[in-house]
Amino acid sequence: MSEEARARIDALTLELKDHNYRYYVLADPVISDRQFDALLKELESLESAYPQFRHSDSPTLRVGGAITKDFQTVVHDVPMQSLGNTYSREELEAFDARIRKELERDFEYVCELKFDGFAISLKYEDGALVRAVTRGDGVQGDDVTENVRTIRNIPHKLKGTFPARFEIRGEIFMHRKAFEKLNADRIRQGEKPFANPRNSAAGTIKMQEQSEVAKRPLDCFLYFLLADRNSYETHSAGLEAAAHWGLPVSPHRKICRNIDEVWQFISYWDQHRSSLSYDIDGVVVKVNDLSQQEVLGSTAKSPRWAIAYKFETETARTLIHSVDFQVGRTGAVTPVANLEPVELLGTTVKRASLHNADIMEQLELHAGDTVLVEKGGEIIPKIVGVERHSEATDSDRFRFPQQCPICASPLYRNEGEAAHYCPNSAHCPPQVKGRIEHFIGRKALDIDSLGEGKIAMLYDEGLIRDAADLYTLSFGQLNGLTRTVQSEESGEPRTISFREKTAENILAGIANSRSRPFHAVLFGLGIRYVGETVAKKLASRFRNIDELMAADRSELESTPEIGSKIAESILAWFESSENRELVERLRNAGLQMQAEAGTEPSSDVLNGKIIVVSGVFSSYDRDTMKQLIEQNGGKVGSSISSKTSFVLAGENMGPSKLKKAEDLGIRILSESEFLEMIGK
Repeated sequence: MSEEARARIDALTLELKDHNYRYYVLADPVISDRQFDALLKELESLESAYPQFRHSDSPTLRVGGAITKDFQTVVHDVPMQSLGNTYSREELEAFDARIRKELERDFEYVCELKFDGFAISLKYEDGALVRAVTRGDGVQGDDVTENVRTIRNIPHKLKGTFPARFEIRGEIFMHRKAFEKLNADRIRQGEKPFANPRNSAAGTIKMQEQSEVAKRPLDCFLYFLLADRNSYETHSAGLEAAAHWGLPVSPHRKICRNIDEVWQFISYWDQHRSSLSYDIDGVVVKVNDLSQQEVLGSTAKSPRWAIAYKFETETARTLIHSVDFQVGRTGAVTPVANLEPVELLGTTVKRASLHNADIMEQLELHAGDTVLVEKGGEIIPKIVGVERHSEATDSDRFRFPQQCPICASPLYRNEGEAAHYCPNSAHCPPQVKGRIEHFIGRKALDIDSLGEGKIAMLYDEGLIRDAADLYTLSFGQLNGLTRTVQSEESGEPRTISFREKTAENILAGIANSRSRPFHAVLFGLGIRYVGETVAKKLASRFRNIDELMAADRSELESTPEIGSKIAESILAWFESSENRELVERLRNAGLQMQAEAGTEPSSDVLNGKIIVVSGVFSSYDRDTMKQLIEQNGGKVGSSISSKTSFVLAGENMGPSKLKKAEDLGIRILSESEFLEMIGK
């Protein structure tokens, strides 16, 4: 009986995997959902009785169920860098010339497809998946292990012989047909469709309910193995080994002996990318030998042994029907064209950006014109030209408004800027909603239980008019709140309601935001030009909100990375009585309005100095060395130039950096000299 059970488990596993592929990738199921569920239930029953025969990647293991309220932040053992980009053969040949000059010996490239997905890093121990982490900021990311376990082609347990511990990185993505089916289902259910496959994959992997993640058709390709270098000598050998262990590695790669062969690979996939079931936006070219990769080293942002060739943007022709004018949180008014639906890079495009009044004027658009549309990674594509004008007269031309399309306030335009703005920042609804949406964002107050739709609902119901109103919301106001809205895509009505659990989650998220640090609160205020980095600099220089509000122009401009434009924006923001009142209400709500103890600079001994860090250190790791530079008033440089004050060099400093520093006459400091300089 046990052998019969093993055979049936094997057969069901293969059959269900095939049905999953047909359903999620091909969007062409051959059995009903009920038939699929019956087969899955039979497999679950057999696996329960004979667990020793269950496959490590059984379809029954991908159903989900847990709810993750918080994603733990994990520091990457090795930073997840980004690749430098090139767009022409000339730039590619310049990359090749640099590699040849620095290596001065034979080498080969390996070419791979560049997937348009969401970066992920997987860690395996003793053949078991133990952790999955997002790229994050490259230094640290979010632990999304439980969600990644639901992805059907990522094995929980490996096969064969493999290193005891290793990390492998790649991209999570959706096949185009699977994405289209997902959007069709959402439209039928009255939900807003996703913008593109990449954004859908990124949003899915950060969902809190694992069971919902399991329903989404995610897939994965892995392309970078970090393991014991004694086990393989080349990048391609590492990928071949990973494929033997059962990991999903793309078969579309090629070893090339020279740049001409690289170009042949690029040209082929530029012509044939539409034949793939998923999106690619280029080809990645890597030096194959791992020892040569180590010789070439990396910059602060990118490996010097790899480069990404980006394909030219695809262009489509279609008709323009009308133009909407959208108002953002800063008051900027953006024209967006409504188009006859057209296929572009595997997705259906219905809207395209017109950017600003100047571009509208240059294009001279009318309803019925045939326009050229491009999509170069943007969520909303852009109109880049007019192929043929309609028979409409000049009086029918689309023109940029002189008044805000929402609140009718006269628009203004700053000297030297292309955008027009609505001045009614305090009461223009899209501006108010946009600022609150910015306030709850992850890098600001991180209230992830709210979102764009819920903020709009709370605003339209009159429950919030600014960010401080969030802290006055009660369970009674939220529980059972219901409204009917019209779907943007189908035009059909759909109902949004706050159930008991939703209300509890929102209030818990708001309560937790009170512990967010001062710099996050500053960023959340939405002061123009004050991004995350500038907010951190301000929080370090001005220890509390009162010091910042009292600062004059010279004090602001003396802060690192704060120029006259940013200083002027900060001064103007705090001159507003409404903004100052908002700060006081947020302070009274319990938000952090001063920097944490212990975060002040240690000294200003490195003030005004730009320092490049290279090599390996014995006292601290490289990231800590960079923190020490910033804590003592210095700025970390990404590459050596004439502006570099000195290079902090550890063991195995990159030879190219050493040569450049010597050529420019830049001082090189050892680890001990640097630590003595800052008093450690």
